[in-house]
Amino acid sequence: MNKPSDNPADPFKKALAEATKVMADDPELAVTYSVDPAGQTADTIRLPQISRRMTRDEVLLARGTADAFALRHKFHDPKVSARYMPQGQMAQDLYEAMETARIEAVGAEYMPGTAGNIDAKIGTEAMRKGYDQITQASDAPLAVAAGYLIRHMATGRDLPKGADNVMELWRGFIEDHCGGTLENLSDTLNDQQAFAKFARQLISDMGYGDQLGDDPDSLDDDQEDEAEDGQDEQEEPDSSGDDDSEGEDAEGTPEQSQEDSQDASQAQVSMDDQADAEMGEEAEMPEGEAPLEPPAPQPVSDADPDYRVFTTEFDEEIAAEDLAEPVELERLRAYLDQQLEPLKGAVSRLANKLQRRLQAQQNRSWEFDREEGILDAGRLARVVASPTTPLSFKVEKDTDFRDTVVTLLLDNSGSMRGRPISIAAICADVMARTLERCDVKVEILGFTTKAWKGGQSREKWLADGREATPGRLNDLRHIIYKSADAPWRRTRPNLGLMMKEGLLKENIDGEALEWAHRRIVGRHEQRKILMVISDGAPVDDSTLSVNPANYLEKHLRDVIAMVEKRKAVELVAIGIGHDVTRYYERAVTITDVEQLAGAMTEQLASLFDSDPRKRARVLGMRKAG
Repeated sequence: MNKPSDNPADPFKKALAEATKVMADDPELAVTYSVDPAGQTADTIRLPQISRRMTRDEVLLARGTADAFALRHKFHDPKVSARYMPQGQMAQDLYEAMETARIEAVGAEYMPGTAGNIDAKIGTEAMRKGYDQITQASDAPLAVAAGYLIRHMATGRDLPKGADNVMELWRGFIEDHCGGTLENLSDTLNDQQAFAKFARQLISDMGYGDQLGDDPDSLDDDQEDEAEDGQDEQEEPDSSGDDDSEGEDAEGTPEQSQEDSQDASQAQVSMDDQADAEMGEEAEMPEGEAPLEPPAPQPVSDADPDYRVFTTEFDEEIAAEDLAEPVELERLRAYLDQQLEPLKGAVSRLANKLQRRLQAQQNRSWEFDREEGILDAGRLARVVASPTTPLSFKVEKDTDFRDTVVTLLLDNSGSMRGRPISIAAICADVMARTLERCDVKVEILGFTTKAWKGGQSREKWLADGREATPGRLNDLRHIIYKSADAPWRRTRPNLGLMMKEGLLKENIDGEALEWAHRRIVGRHEQRKILMVISDGAPVDDSTLSVNPANYLEKHLRDVIAMVEKRKAVELVAIGIGHDVTRYYERAVTITDVEQLAGAMTEQLASLFDSDPRKRARVLGMRKAG
């Protein structure tokens, strides 16, 4: 006899799992709970973990997530979705967001109780991502806004705080470009195929039509025309009384007959006619595309078109708060602070030094003889000698200190485990707080893999027949600890995630650097700085076991060369016990992790230094300590 569980959350979790199966109309559906990010496959739904405390926020988030996944399982056909899926990344994001909104709107009509639960989920996610703090449309994700607007128009429900802010920032743009198309929304909601065509039209209206790819419906029409032409051609040999062809048709199977007839008919078409037909087809296709074939896939890497990835299906880009419960993040953060208490004072002193140097760069001159501002005490004698002389004021003048964003990219590999990752986390945290005081936005990113030894990517490779030299063969995990627009106080606990047991695994530096570079290049700030902190060369046993030994290292060099050549981003690296100067033009190597705070401070301060000679001297350092 099984012992009853003493966890008070278990009855609720069991009830929620059963309700999810009923709502999804699939009694065989597996429903699990995990600290890993919520997710869904064809036969499994993974929900957020619920602690023994069963807080209101935990319960609402679990219900909303369960309802959203159950509705998707019931009202979404993956085949239809894949058929109309655009090719470009932005178009795909818009398509997915609008399809999710459609599913939730249909679900709200079918089961009204789901609307409130999903509202709670949307609100939690919006606040977690800082959507309520965004003030400019350029900082808000257009795809998310489009999904919110579709859901709002389809259900008539107000959006939760944060989500409504993102929607309103883009609403004018979307309605201006898509007003006529949006009028047809209600006619397509209950038909996924019709809605897919509707969504593609909206994407085109918003200016992303070049990312849609071929129209799947027009391809079907072309295939039908070709089939009809083939049948006509097959009839021609029969009408000519070809005895051999008739004999073969009588003896062969239908498939053989069709192939033989096609061969016979193609033999009667001259090469010139075929060439003319091909030229005609090419003339009707967009420039650079082959007739009746999808465009060649975009290369995985902008730096090296030959760099291959076996599959990106299992990769993830994820916020730190989605990898652990808030309570766990707070506990890990407290542990991090406790471990580094002796070092914290020294790091803070260096950070204050950096702050003083930056502020000295920002405000260091005065404008005199102004009508308002700070009273100019140096000219009071003139007023005393001549009382009719007006008072003189001065104002502090801002120098040319352009708006700046800094990205800190931290190696989260297993070799960083222990004191290196602890010090890297606390230094990144303190530097972010310091730069924020100086009005410099900071993004903190981490990179590792989801598994040792290849994970699901390797399993798929083995199942598919062990393709030779498959390229990168592991599941990437790119972590956003702090986005550039999120305030430090809100993301402070996230850095504690680096203390989580089992998080740190392999490191594929090239793709991580290219990811961080793409993110920062898309920012609106004039000046962009990317600092990489790593303790070694890229290593992934699964990838290197089936590719050349220098496969990942070569890609890292190619990415660095691309970033440094384009000059859109100022790239600097710090190697911990590892000579990164052989990779990066601007780099420093430290032999002891205790030197990390000082190295980060000097590197950042030098980048802001107004004296070009001093700046060049510091950035040209090859070794420290």
